[in-house]
Amino acid sequence: MSFAARLNLPLDAVVPHSLLEGPPALEYVLSFDALLIGGAGHFDVTKRNLPSFDATLSRLVEIVELGHPMFASCFGFHLLVEALGGKIVRDEANMEVGTFPVYLTPEGQQDELFRILPPVFWAQLGHKERAERLPPGVVSLAYSERSPYQAFRVPGKLIWATQFHPELTVEENRQRFLRYVQVYKAYLSPEETRALLDTFRPSPETEKLLPRFMELLQREKKGDAKE
Repeated sequence: MSFAARLNLPLDAVVPHSLLEGPPALEYVLSFDALLIGGAGHFDVTKRNLPSFDATLSRLVEIVELGHPMFASCFGFHLLVEALGGKIVRDEANMEVGTFPVYLTPEGQQDELFRILPPVFWAQLGHKERAERLPPGVVSLAYSERSPYQAFRVPGKLIWATQFHPELTVEENRQRFLRYVQVYKAYLSPEETRALLDTFRPSPETEKLLPRFMELLQREKKGDAKE
């Protein structure tokens, strides 16, 4: 629902697939214009507790090798990092839950998608894992004070991944936190939880990323049609 809203698409234009059923067939993925991978509050890459975890990583490698357009956020970011040879670690001391400032790298400021953002922007986050090492060959686009890698691109392909949630508004991220509040009780006192709720703030800049991704996707499709 959030992806469809940010992409300005009707709800039925974004067809869901549950990874609890295993990865989608490659032919099925390729029948769509792009693959979107979002968050997963009850699953962790470091715990490998997603059913068919290895098969999902293998499918992602196939999709990347074919250059099929993709946008992955949060858990999708972590899956893609691990699939392509990077390393995800659990780092509860530096978890980011709420709205945080994120900084573009020099490469991010030149990237055809990320250059629409200011050098420093607010982003919605909710994670206890982070990338310790990005996969070889990808381009780091953004970072935060607690996480050295917040976004990357596979060069030459319409494939981006963000640890933050460009598909979420501030209210959607607050609701997400409240939905998973039992998970965070192990790390936050009631007082810290109440204080954290006061730190959520709007992130209008990141809400422009998915519409821009759609523009780039449509531009590529038109180019293919002319060939």
